[in-house]
Amino acid sequence: MRVIFNEELKQVADDLDRMAQDVSQAIHGAGDALLKSDVEAAQTVIDGDIEIDALESSVIDQCIRLLAKQSPVATDLRVIVSTLRLSARFERMGDLARHIAETARRTYPQPTLPPETQQLFTEMQEFLDMTADRLVSMLADRDAKTAEQIIVDDDQLDQLHHQTFDLALSDEWTGSKQQMIDMVLLARFMERLGDHAVSAARRVVYIVSGFDPTKEPAGEDPD
Repeated sequence: MRVIFNEELKQVADDLDRMAQDVSQAIHGAGDALLKSDVEAAQTVIDGDIEIDALESSVIDQCIRLLAKQSPVATDLRVIVSTLRLSARFERMGDLARHIAETARRTYPQPTLPPETQQLFTEMQEFLDMTADRLVSMLADRDAKTAEQIIVDDDQLDQLHHQTFDLALSDEWTGSKQQMIDMVLLARFMERLGDHAVSAARRVVYIVSGFDPTKEPAGEDPD
């Protein structure tokens, strides 16, 4: 029975790894869609969200079966419960990447944002690209050090997000009202991607160490 359990648990882990890879690709693609007005990249992200949703459903079904059939305890239970939470985080990240891609597709062939926002959003996207790559390696290796780095570095994205408000209120703003609305929403989507990455990183720390960072005051999961 233990051999069967380990095989089923590995299948769940493989699906979760695939989710992380798909989410990483979606984040990279959404950035290309937004910053390069790449409508093909936008459509790829939008279409790919279906697979992320399907993987989440598969992970949930497998975890429920493991809980019902195997009655896991201790470390195994921690892994399964954390896997459920991680799949929900990755699904939400896929949705946020899709929202960015949909905005870029809607404004195509015109740029989504005015020129004065380019540098700031490029910096935000570079940070998210780095975080997306870290997510994949963190999950594949169950690497608590990488997870901790994701948690610590998130302040950088928060600071960039705050700068978007300064841009919106600046006398140098040259964009339309619609572009201002899009900028505020896009910045929020990107900031939330960072928050969900932090939440996923906290889950990996919990899997590895048994310590639950979400119980700390600053560690509440994002909606």
